[in-house]
Amino acid sequence: MIKSYLKTAWRTILKHKGYSSINIFGLSLGIAACLLILHYVRFERSFDKFHAKGDRIFRLQQDRFNDGKLTTQWAAGAAGAGKTFKQAFPEIESYAWFRSAGNGVISYNNVEFRQTRAYLANEDFLRIFSYPVLSGKIEGALTEPNTAVITASCARKYFGNEDPIGKVLSRNKQENFKITAVMADMPENTHLKFELVLSMPTFINRVKVDNPEVETTFEWDGWYTYVLLKQNANPASVESKINALIQQRFGEEMKTRNYGLKYHLQPLKDIHLYSDYMMEAEPNGNGKSVSFLLIISLFIIVIAWINYINLSTARAVERAREVGVRKVMGSYRSQLIGQFLMESLLVNLFAVLLAVLIVFATLPLFNNLTGKEFSFKDFMDLNSWIALTALFLTGSFLSGLYPAFVLSSFKPIAVLKGRLVKSRHGAILRHSLVVLQFAASIALIVGTFSVYSQLNYMQKQELGVNINQTLVLRGPNVTDSLYSEKLNAFKTEMLRIPGVTKVTASTEVPGNKVGWNAGGIGLVGGDGSKTNQYRVIGIDYDFLDAYGLKILKGRNFSTQFKTDPNAVLFNESAVKLLGFDKPEDAINKRIEFWGDQYTIIGVVSNHHQESLREAYDAHIFRLIPDSRNFYSVQIDAGNKQWNNIVESSKLKWANFFPGNPFEHFFLNDYYEAQYQDDNRFGQTFGLFAVLAIIVSCMGLFGLASFITTQRTKEVGIRKVSGANKFNILVLLTRDFVKPIAIALLIAIPVTYYLLIQWLQDYAFKMPVSAWLFIIPALLIIFIALITISIQTVKVAAANPINSLRTE
Repeated sequence: MIKSYLKTAWRTILKHKGYSSINIFGLSLGIAACLLILHYVRFERSFDKFHAKGDRIFRLQQDRFNDGKLTTQWAAGAAGAGKTFKQAFPEIESYAWFRSAGNGVISYNNVEFRQTRAYLANEDFLRIFSYPVLSGKIEGALTEPNTAVITASCARKYFGNEDPIGKVLSRNKQENFKITAVMADMPENTHLKFELVLSMPTFINRVKVDNPEVETTFEWDGWYTYVLLKQNANPASVESKINALIQQRFGEEMKTRNYGLKYHLQPLKDIHLYSDYMMEAEPNGNGKSVSFLLIISLFIIVIAWINYINLSTARAVERAREVGVRKVMGSYRSQLIGQFLMESLLVNLFAVLLAVLIVFATLPLFNNLTGKEFSFKDFMDLNSWIALTALFLTGSFLSGLYPAFVLSSFKPIAVLKGRLVKSRHGAILRHSLVVLQFAASIALIVGTFSVYSQLNYMQKQELGVNINQTLVLRGPNVTDSLYSEKLNAFKTEMLRIPGVTKVTASTEVPGNKVGWNAGGIGLVGGDGSKTNQYRVIGIDYDFLDAYGLKILKGRNFSTQFKTDPNAVLFNESAVKLLGFDKPEDAINKRIEFWGDQYTIIGVVSNHHQESLREAYDAHIFRLIPDSRNFYSVQIDAGNKQWNNIVESSKLKWANFFPGNPFEHFFLNDYYEAQYQDDNRFGQTFGLFAVLAIIVSCMGLFGLASFITTQRTKEVGIRKVSGANKFNILVLLTRDFVKPIAIALLIAIPVTYYLLIQWLQDYAFKMPVSAWLFIIPALLIIFIALITISIQTVKVAAANPINSLRTE
């Protein structure tokens, strides 16, 4: 019987090649899109799940408050948090304690690299996390001072094919570290991607002279702490106890100084998608974007299944006589259901095979959109096969079950007498499904239009700072006591390069989140409880002029004033945070800054240090003329000889800062990189929105083709009776326009709500105008009308004599 089902199904597919092609191609697009998105979503949700103890690992995430308001959320917290909480609470089995080692220059013989992914860590760091060891031993690897663990790729970079165990790396030509273990390279799906781990005792021994309580102090922030809870420990209970201890220990101080401190136990598996705090170890993903893409994948596959259902039920009249004859010949309803389900299985099987080919062909494009490096091999693992099988079986039954029940329910006597020819059986369902799929398509189009509109809005706003024609050099790590003199001489030499107009040194450049966060700052002689946190940027005398920052009141730093090392500049946001409404009110006021006093000599206009996703920060500018983080080189606007300037800069760099790698970037590209994720999300969203529309229109085309064919004789009679082509077009189009109009009425309020929710993540957001909905609505109506007209125009223009002969 199954063989008979297969033969009949195959013959039916071949007999109706047009409808079969629409079904197969539409389903294959839906399945391919769904597979790609599901793989991406699964990857994004797989972060840090490879750790054997991952369900018991939590990051201590710190919140800071001023006047009861949340002011800063840190991925890193106090230095003493781990040891203090471990000693206080038996539920904590151990803790990993580490911090960035900075961008030091690591060297071995004549091989030198600026190592950006280097950390200082305690020994439990290696025990808590499940990083495979390729050589050496975990036990004792970071116990002793001046020891280090490196990854395999890092080992090859410095030692080639030599065995690295026991060899010594130099950091900034000042400290030596013996390699004790080599670990496998960090997988892509982890939020900690280190290459070099230095032993924490090295750092402790170095700072203990000035900071003897470094392991227990809460006065030193910027330390990552992860705790491993014991089996069956309750994270919520431990978090509550931690904050109770904080209140007990610092409650009076927090009340007096009017600040707050709170810790959260953040599950390890949540960090990548649901964490965007100060000092994140790596740029994280976006849980909302991942969820949106998952919804898109469901929309697309459901739209494809709806097409199959619509076309199958629309052809019910054509298949009715077949059903009637089969029933008269003795077929049971269950046999007919089996026959139609077999057709659905066969169509879905062909669609799955075609979908696999589409995935293979479009994978490079998908990788470019997502910024990932997926290979076709990644799609052939067990989970992918399960997803593919689930889509095949679910699609076969969901899309085939209803048509099978509808077609098998026809009564043979009624069918053979032709009573179903004018029946509207299934019309309501078909219209409802058209409404559903076009509502989804409209929502996706509005979403795509909104993403690009918001991105365009952000990129076209005035930044308040000039980032064009700016070459940025990363400052040196290896310096000596003559660094200040060398820096001034280097600036002078750089200004001799044709096209270079200004050179300035600073601790930050636009496009970076300011890492220097200073709390406890308030007015001298003011209320001690009225202190706040500010972001501090160290600059030299030329920084404001080079970047075009406007001084609203007061003056800039100047070599003519010997007191300027004890002066600061505030931006507008910082002035308001200090309690002043007007910039001029802050001039000459003195502030307490970590035990020292500084005079506010000027107020600078706000600028977008980061993307417009972030609000203006409260900035304090400190005079640090020998800053060594970044050197910004301003180039004349008419000069296009960028390569010549870079090469000249490289030669001068080698003369003044030997032993330091020359690293540079162009600031406008660097700043725009902040929008990379938004761009990728918009492109990915847009691509799959287009796919959804294509699949919807394919179904609409097939439906229009079938229904207009069924009304051929009616059209002939109307034309003979005097109807013109326009009347016929309106008649044939009207029934399709109604569900699309209803889809618009449903989709617009839903997408408006979702759009408002999505824009909450942006500090600076576009105005939500009616055009955001009108343009996509007109576009979808235009596309739908074109799709329908391909069939309706042909029928309307047909010779009525030929139409009346149609049976």
